[in-house]
Amino acid sequence: MPETLPNLQALALFVAVVDEGGLGAGARRLGMHQPNASRMIAQLEARAGTALLERTPRGSRPTSAGLLYAAHARTLLEAAEDFSAWLRHSRDEEARELRVGASLTIAEHLMPAWLTELRASSSRVRVDLAVQNSAQVLEGLRDGRLQLGFIETPHVPGTVNARWLRQDELVVVVSPQHPWAARTQPLSLEELAVTPLVVREGGSGTREAFEELVPAAVRTPPVQELGSNAAVRVAVASGAGPAVLSMLAVSSSLQEGQLHRVEVEGERLRRPLTVVWTGPRRLSGAAQELVAVASAPPRSPRRSRR
Repeated sequence: MPETLPNLQALALFVAVVDEGGLGAGARRLGMHQPNASRMIAQLEARAGTALLERTPRGSRPTSAGLLYAAHARTLLEAAEDFSAWLRHSRDEEARELRVGASLTIAEHLMPAWLTELRASSSRVRVDLAVQNSAQVLEGLRDGRLQLGFIETPHVPGTVNARWLRQDELVVVVSPQHPWAARTQPLSLEELAVTPLVVREGGSGTREAFEELVPAAVRTPPVQELGSNAAVRVAVASGAGPAVLSMLAVSSSLQEGQLHRVEVEGERLRRPLTVVWTGPRRLSGAAQELVAVASAPPRSPRRSRR
């Protein structure tokens, strides 16, 4: 079993006694009661196996062993102070900089507003944002590159802390010229599952959520596999085939008539949006502030006054 590490407070007391020339004066310098100081010095001497101070009517002075002990104690105390200064600096730097990973849909359609609100309340915080798919965000948390992650996959590992933020709706979209655009009846999940789709890449939260909601779709090879929502939208609008994307990612394209939404039978396809992190379960500092912003209910758009 390794020896117990030195008591830094006791070492600081011993150095103060040597500097001040007396036990009482050294204890006062550290704001310590003399009986407690006496016990602490006795414990140091017992551990050292020799007398460190020579008591005289005029005070206390170090023995030859005590002088050597004091020199090493000063070195250790200086190192401890350097460590404390580094820790304070590191904590301050971390408070000002937050390394965040976000899945593409969140990064494109939610994160800009969140960061604007965060900067308005905490101007000192600088967010370093990595836009990745959900699998890459989780990997960044595991290897320490990221402090906070926002993901769209329903598969949240038990090795991270997680907090549900909101639900997101997945919708089926096609080009206005696609046969499904003229449908009068909702699309069945069975037909959707056997239809080759334009999909996001493996590891995408959008794709994982859809395959969780419609498991049979896993058996149907995609018509195209693309690395971004924008690329999927362009492919669908060009007539490559249907796709399932977040309503956040297609709402403007639907409004502009570039894409057409196909209604699906049964309940709407919904997935969770989740914030994840490692370490202590209770967040603090900039991470806590950003999560508070992201957890707030979405604001309704303001109506113009006539």
